[in-house]
Amino acid sequence: MTGTVPTRVTIEAAHALVKPYIHHTPVFTSQFLNELSGAELYFKCENLQKIGAFKARGGLNAVLSLSAEQLANGVVTHSSGNHAQAMAFSAQKVGAKCYIVMPDNSPKVKIAAVEGYGATITFCKNTPEDRQRTVDEIVARTGATFIHPFNNYEVITGQATAAKELIEDVAVTLDAIIAPVGGGGLLSGTALSAKYFSPHTKVYAGEPEGAADAVLSFRSDKIEKAPYVNTIADGLLTYLGDKTFPIIKAEVTDILTVSDEEIVQAMRYLWERMKIVVEPSGAVSTAAVLKNKAVFEGKKVGIIISGGNVDLGKLPF
Repeated sequence: MTGTVPTRVTIEAAHALVKPYIHHTPVFTSQFLNELSGAELYFKCENLQKIGAFKARGGLNAVLSLSAEQLANGVVTHSSGNHAQAMAFSAQKVGAKCYIVMPDNSPKVKIAAVEGYGATITFCKNTPEDRQRTVDEIVARTGATFIHPFNNYEVITGQATAAKELIEDVAVTLDAIIAPVGGGGLLSGTALSAKYFSPHTKVYAGEPEGAADAVLSFRSDKIEKAPYVNTIADGLLTYLGDKTFPIIKAEVTDILTVSDEEIVQAMRYLWERMKIVVEPSGAVSTAAVLKNKAVFEGKKVGIIISGGNVDLGKLPF
Protein backbone atom coordinates (compact mmCIF):
# COMPACT_ATOMS: atom_id res chain seq x y z
CA MET A 1 0.00 0.00 0.00
CA THR A 2 1.34 3.42 -0.95
CA GLY A 3 -0.17 5.47 1.87
CA THR A 4 -0.03 8.62 -0.26
CA VAL A 5 -2.55 10.83 -2.05
CA PRO A 6 -3.48 9.22 -5.39
CA THR A 7 -1.59 10.47 -8.45
CA ARG A 8 -2.31 10.11 -12.13
CA VAL A 9 0.07 7.13 -12.20
CA THR A 10 -1.48 5.35 -9.19
CA ILE A 11 -5.02 5.84 -10.55
CA GLU A 12 -3.96 4.37 -13.91
CA ALA A 13 -2.27 1.45 -12.09
CA ALA A 14 -5.38 0.86 -9.96
CA HIS A 15 -7.56 0.81 -13.07
CA ALA A 16 -5.33 -1.84 -14.66
CA LEU A 17 -5.40 -3.85 -11.39
CA VAL A 18 -9.20 -3.89 -10.91
CA LYS A 19 -10.25 -4.07 -14.59
CA PRO A 20 -10.34 -7.90 -14.79
CA TYR A 21 -12.75 -8.05 -11.83
CA ILE A 22 -15.20 -5.19 -12.45
CA HIS A 23 -17.79 -4.16 -15.02
CA HIS A 24 -16.85 -1.27 -17.28
CA THR A 25 -20.22 0.34 -16.52
CA PRO A 26 -22.18 2.13 -19.24
CA VAL A 27 -22.85 5.86 -19.56
CA PHE A 28 -26.54 6.55 -20.18
CA THR A 29 -28.33 9.70 -21.33
CA SER A 30 -31.94 10.83 -20.96
CA GLN A 31 -33.67 13.34 -23.20
CA PHE A 32 -36.34 13.84 -20.53
CA LEU A 33 -33.81 14.68 -17.81
CA ASN A 34 -31.82 16.87 -20.20
CA GLU A 35 -34.96 18.93 -20.86
CA LEU A 36 -35.89 19.00 -17.17
CA SER A 37 -32.44 20.21 -16.10
CA GLY A 38 -31.58 22.38 -19.09
CA ALA A 39 -28.23 20.58 -19.20
CA GLU A 40 -26.62 17.76 -21.20
CA LEU A 41 -26.38 14.92 -18.69
CA TYR A 42 -24.19 11.82 -18.82
CA PHE A 43 -25.02 9.20 -16.20
CA LYS A 44 -22.19 6.87 -15.12
CA CYS A 45 -24.19 3.83 -14.01
CA GLU A 46 -22.28 2.37 -11.08
CA ASN A 47 -25.61 0.88 -9.94
CA LEU A 48 -24.80 -1.71 -12.63
CA GLN A 49 -21.36 -2.39 -11.12
CA LYS A 50 -20.37 -5.69 -9.46
CA ILE A 51 -22.03 -5.82 -6.01
CA GLY A 52 -24.35 -3.06 -7.24
CA ALA A 53 -22.13 -0.09 -6.39
CA PHE A 54 -18.90 1.77 -7.20
CA LYS A 55 -17.45 0.46 -3.92
CA ALA A 56 -16.30 -2.70 -5.73
CA ARG A 57 -13.53 -0.57 -7.26
CA GLY A 58 -12.05 0.70 -3.99
CA GLY A 59 -12.45 -2.60 -2.17
CA LEU A 60 -10.71 -4.50 -4.94
CA ASN A 61 -7.86 -2.02 -5.26
CA ALA A 62 -7.24 -2.10 -1.50
CA VAL A 63 -7.39 -5.90 -1.19
CA LEU A 64 -5.37 -6.58 -4.37
CA SER A 65 -2.71 -4.13 -3.13
CA LEU A 66 -2.11 -6.15 0.08
CA SER A 67 0.83 -8.52 0.45
CA ALA A 68 0.40 -12.24 1.14
CA GLU A 69 1.44 -11.56 4.75
CA GLN A 70 -1.21 -8.87 5.16
CA LEU A 71 -3.86 -11.18 3.68
CA ALA A 72 -2.86 -14.21 5.78
CA ASN A 73 -5.20 -13.41 8.68
CA GLY A 74 -7.93 -11.96 6.50
CA VAL A 75 -9.36 -8.46 6.17
CA VAL A 76 -11.85 -6.53 8.28
CA THR A 77 -13.96 -3.43 7.78
CA HIS A 78 -17.11 -1.69 9.01
CA SER A 79 -19.89 -0.71 6.63
CA SER A 80 -23.66 -0.36 6.37
CA GLY A 81 -23.62 -2.31 3.15
CA ASN A 82 -21.92 -1.40 -0.10
CA HIS A 83 -18.31 -1.33 1.14
CA ALA A 84 -19.10 -4.48 3.15
CA GLN A 85 -20.16 -6.22 -0.06
CA ALA A 86 -17.12 -4.85 -1.89
CA MET A 87 -14.74 -6.21 0.76
CA ALA A 88 -16.47 -9.59 0.96
CA PHE A 89 -16.43 -9.86 -2.85
CA SER A 90 -12.75 -8.84 -3.05
CA ALA A 91 -11.65 -11.17 -0.25
CA GLN A 92 -13.45 -14.05 -1.96
CA LYS A 93 -11.51 -13.31 -5.17
CA VAL A 94 -8.13 -13.68 -3.40
CA GLY A 95 -9.22 -16.50 -1.08
CA ALA A 96 -8.86 -14.46 2.12
CA LYS A 97 -11.07 -14.49 5.21
CA CYS A 98 -13.32 -11.45 5.57
CA TYR A 99 -14.83 -10.00 8.75
CA ILE A 100 -17.52 -7.34 8.41
CA VAL A 101 -18.87 -5.12 11.17
CA MET A 102 -22.38 -3.96 10.21
CA PRO A 103 -24.82 -1.70 12.05
CA ASP A 104 -27.76 -3.69 13.42
CA ASN A 105 -30.18 -1.62 11.29
CA SER A 106 -28.45 -2.33 7.94
CA PRO A 107 -30.78 -3.11 5.00
CA LYS A 108 -31.58 -6.82 4.79
CA VAL A 109 -30.68 -6.92 1.09
CA LYS A 110 -27.14 -5.77 1.94
CA ILE A 111 -26.75 -8.21 4.85
CA ALA A 112 -27.85 -11.11 2.63
CA ALA A 113 -25.38 -10.09 -0.09
CA VAL A 114 -22.47 -9.90 2.35
CA GLU A 115 -23.34 -13.35 3.70
CA GLY A 116 -23.56 -14.61 0.12
CA TYR A 117 -19.90 -13.74 -0.44
CA GLY A 118 -18.93 -15.83 2.58
CA ALA A 119 -17.99 -13.05 5.02
CA THR A 120 -18.40 -13.29 8.80
CA ILE A 121 -20.72 -10.52 10.05
CA THR A 122 -20.63 -8.95 13.51
CA PHE A 123 -23.44 -6.51 14.29
CA CYS A 124 -23.06 -3.34 16.35
CA LYS A 125 -24.95 -0.13 17.17
CA ASN A 126 -24.99 2.36 14.29
CA THR A 127 -22.46 4.89 15.59
CA PRO A 128 -18.94 5.49 14.21
CA GLU A 129 -17.54 4.83 17.69
CA ASP A 130 -19.26 1.45 18.04
CA ARG A 131 -18.22 0.43 14.54
CA GLN A 132 -14.56 1.21 15.17
CA ARG A 133 -14.49 -0.38 18.62
CA THR A 134 -15.94 -3.62 17.21
CA VAL A 135 -13.39 -3.61 14.38
CA ASP A 136 -10.55 -3.07 16.86
CA GLU A 137 -11.73 -6.09 18.88
CA ILE A 138 -11.72 -8.27 15.74
CA VAL A 139 -8.24 -7.06 14.74
CA ALA A 140 -6.94 -7.87 18.24
CA ARG A 141 -8.53 -11.33 18.15
CA THR A 142 -7.73 -12.39 14.55
CA GLY A 143 -4.87 -10.22 13.30
CA ALA A 144 -6.96 -9.26 10.26
CA THR A 145 -5.91 -6.22 8.21
CA PHE A 146 -8.32 -3.28 8.62
CA ILE A 147 -9.39 -1.48 5.44
CA HIS A 148 -11.34 1.68 6.16
CA PRO A 149 -14.47 2.20 3.98
CA PHE A 150 -13.28 5.57 2.65
CA ASN A 151 -10.39 7.03 4.68
CA ASN A 152 -7.79 4.89 2.91
CA TYR A 153 -5.72 6.00 -0.08
CA GLU A 154 -5.98 2.65 -1.90
CA VAL A 155 -9.77 2.79 -1.56
CA ILE A 156 -9.84 6.40 -2.82
CA THR A 157 -7.59 5.45 -5.76
CA GLY A 158 -9.94 2.61 -6.71
CA GLN A 159 -13.01 4.86 -6.51
CA ALA A 160 -11.26 7.37 -8.80
CA THR A 161 -11.45 4.84 -11.66
CA ALA A 162 -15.21 5.43 -12.08
CA ALA A 163 -14.72 9.09 -13.06
CA LYS A 164 -11.68 8.14 -15.16
CA GLU A 165 -13.88 5.82 -17.23
CA LEU A 166 -16.62 8.45 -17.48
CA ILE A 167 -14.17 11.06 -18.77
CA GLU A 168 -12.70 8.61 -21.30
CA ASP A 169 -16.04 7.25 -22.52
CA VAL A 170 -17.88 10.54 -23.12
CA ALA A 171 -17.11 12.07 -26.52
CA VAL A 172 -17.35 15.63 -25.16
CA THR A 173 -15.36 17.58 -22.59
CA LEU A 174 -17.46 17.66 -19.43
CA ASP A 175 -18.00 21.06 -17.81
CA ALA A 176 -18.79 19.39 -14.51
CA ILE A 177 -18.98 16.04 -12.73
CA ILE A 178 -21.14 15.54 -9.66
CA ALA A 179 -20.92 12.67 -7.19
CA PRO A 180 -22.68 11.98 -3.88
CA VAL A 181 -20.71 12.50 -0.67
CA GLY A 182 -20.78 10.48 2.55
CA GLY A 183 -17.28 9.75 3.83
CA GLY A 184 -15.81 11.25 0.67
CA GLY A 185 -14.02 8.27 -0.91
CA LEU A 186 -15.90 8.55 -4.20
CA LEU A 187 -15.91 12.35 -4.20
CA SER A 188 -12.19 12.73 -3.49
CA GLY A 189 -11.34 10.07 -6.09
CA THR A 190 -13.64 11.76 -8.63
CA ALA A 191 -12.03 15.14 -7.96
CA LEU A 192 -8.53 13.71 -8.49
CA SER A 193 -9.53 11.97 -11.73
CA ALA A 194 -10.96 15.24 -13.03
CA LYS A 195 -7.78 17.06 -12.03
CA TYR A 196 -5.53 14.60 -13.88
CA PHE A 197 -7.65 13.51 -16.84
CA SER A 198 -9.93 16.50 -17.51
CA PRO A 199 -8.51 19.60 -15.81
CA HIS A 200 -11.22 21.96 -17.14
CA THR A 201 -13.98 19.90 -15.49
CA LYS A 202 -15.35 21.26 -12.20
CA VAL A 203 -16.38 18.76 -9.53
CA TYR A 204 -19.45 19.13 -7.31
CA ALA A 205 -21.01 16.96 -4.63
CA GLY A 206 -24.60 16.20 -3.72
CA GLU A 207 -25.33 15.68 -0.03
CA PRO A 208 -28.56 14.94 1.87
CA GLU A 209 -29.82 17.75 4.13
CA GLY A 210 -30.33 15.03 6.75
CA ALA A 211 -26.60 14.21 6.86
CA ALA A 212 -25.07 17.57 6.01
CA ASP A 213 -21.59 17.29 7.49
CA ALA A 214 -19.48 17.65 4.32
CA VAL A 215 -21.00 21.02 3.41
CA LEU A 216 -20.31 22.28 6.96
CA SER A 217 -16.73 20.97 6.82
CA PHE A 218 -16.27 22.55 3.38
CA ARG A 219 -17.37 25.96 4.73
CA SER A 220 -15.59 25.85 8.10
CA ASP A 221 -12.28 24.31 6.96
CA LYS A 222 -12.40 21.52 9.53
CA ILE A 223 -14.11 18.13 9.74
CA GLU A 224 -17.60 18.63 11.21
CA LYS A 225 -20.37 16.25 12.20
CA ALA A 226 -23.90 16.78 10.86
CA PRO A 227 -26.15 18.76 13.26
CA TYR A 228 -28.73 15.98 12.88
CA VAL A 229 -28.87 12.70 10.97
CA ASN A 230 -32.18 11.74 9.39
CA THR A 231 -32.22 10.81 5.71
CA ILE A 232 -33.44 8.12 3.35
CA ALA A 233 -29.91 8.03 1.83
CA ASP A 234 -28.54 5.37 4.21
CA GLY A 235 -25.24 5.07 2.32
CA LEU A 236 -24.23 8.69 3.07
CA LEU A 237 -24.56 8.90 6.85
CA THR A 238 -20.89 9.12 7.76
CA TYR A 239 -18.65 12.17 8.01
CA LEU A 240 -15.43 12.97 6.12
CA GLY A 241 -12.03 11.53 7.01
CA ASP A 242 -8.62 13.18 7.43
CA LYS A 243 -7.54 11.70 4.07
CA THR A 244 -10.67 12.56 2.06
CA PHE A 245 -11.31 16.05 3.46
CA PRO A 246 -8.10 17.81 2.31
CA ILE A 247 -8.56 16.48 -1.24
CA ILE A 248 -12.20 17.61 -1.29
CA LYS A 249 -11.31 21.03 0.12
CA ALA A 250 -8.60 21.54 -2.51
CA GLU A 251 -10.28 20.08 -5.59
CA VAL A 252 -14.10 20.34 -5.25
CA THR A 253 -15.98 23.45 -6.43
CA ASP A 254 -19.06 23.18 -4.21
CA ILE A 255 -21.28 20.85 -2.16
CA LEU A 256 -25.03 21.08 -2.82
CA THR A 257 -27.61 19.75 -0.36
CA VAL A 258 -30.94 18.13 -1.21
CA SER A 259 -33.99 17.12 0.83
CA ASP A 260 -35.33 13.58 1.10
CA GLU A 261 -38.31 14.66 -1.03
CA GLU A 262 -35.93 15.80 -3.78
CA ILE A 263 -33.95 12.55 -3.51
CA VAL A 264 -37.11 10.45 -3.86
CA GLN A 265 -38.28 12.51 -6.86
CA ALA A 266 -34.91 12.04 -8.60
CA MET A 267 -34.99 8.34 -7.77
CA ARG A 268 -38.46 8.09 -9.29
CA TYR A 269 -37.29 9.79 -12.50
CA LEU A 270 -34.33 7.37 -12.79
CA TRP A 271 -36.57 4.33 -12.26
CA GLU A 272 -39.47 5.48 -14.46
CA ARG A 273 -37.69 7.33 -17.25
CA MET A 274 -34.35 5.51 -17.48
CA LYS A 275 -35.57 2.08 -16.33
CA ILE A 276 -32.71 1.62 -13.88
CA VAL A 277 -32.74 0.49 -10.25
CA VAL A 278 -31.09 3.19 -8.15
CA GLU A 279 -30.87 3.39 -4.35
CA PRO A 280 -31.59 6.72 -2.58
CA SER A 281 -27.88 7.53 -2.11
CA GLY A 282 -27.37 6.88 -5.82
CA ALA A 283 -30.01 9.46 -6.77
CA VAL A 284 -28.56 12.30 -4.67
CA SER A 285 -26.30 13.69 -7.41
CA THR A 286 -29.20 13.75 -9.90
CA ALA A 287 -31.37 15.50 -7.31
CA ALA A 288 -28.68 18.15 -6.77
CA VAL A 289 -28.47 18.91 -10.51
CA LEU A 290 -32.26 19.20 -10.83
CA LYS A 291 -32.41 21.50 -7.79
CA ASN A 292 -29.56 23.78 -8.94
CA LYS A 293 -30.52 24.48 -12.54
CA ALA A 294 -28.77 27.86 -12.52
CA VAL A 295 -25.43 26.18 -11.77
CA PHE A 296 -25.64 23.51 -14.49
CA GLU A 297 -27.87 25.01 -17.21
CA GLY A 298 -26.38 24.76 -20.70
CA LYS A 299 -23.47 22.65 -19.43
CA LYS A 300 -22.27 19.12 -20.13
CA VAL A 301 -22.52 17.34 -16.79
CA GLY A 302 -21.34 13.88 -15.73
CA ILE A 303 -23.46 12.37 -12.96
CA ILE A 304 -22.17 9.41 -10.98
CA ILE A 305 -25.01 7.09 -9.95
CA SER A 306 -23.23 5.44 -7.06
CA GLY A 307 -25.35 2.35 -6.39
CA GLY A 308 -28.51 0.33 -6.86
CA ASN A 309 -28.76 -1.79 -3.70
CA VAL A 310 -32.28 -0.91 -2.68
CA ASP A 311 -34.55 -2.93 -0.41
CA LEU A 312 -37.52 -3.62 -2.69
CA GLY A 313 -39.71 -4.19 0.38
CA LYS A 314 -39.08 -0.60 1.49
CA LEU A 315 -39.41 1.50 -1.65
CA PRO A 316 -40.14 5.19 -0.88
CA PHE A 317 -42.75 5.41 -3.64
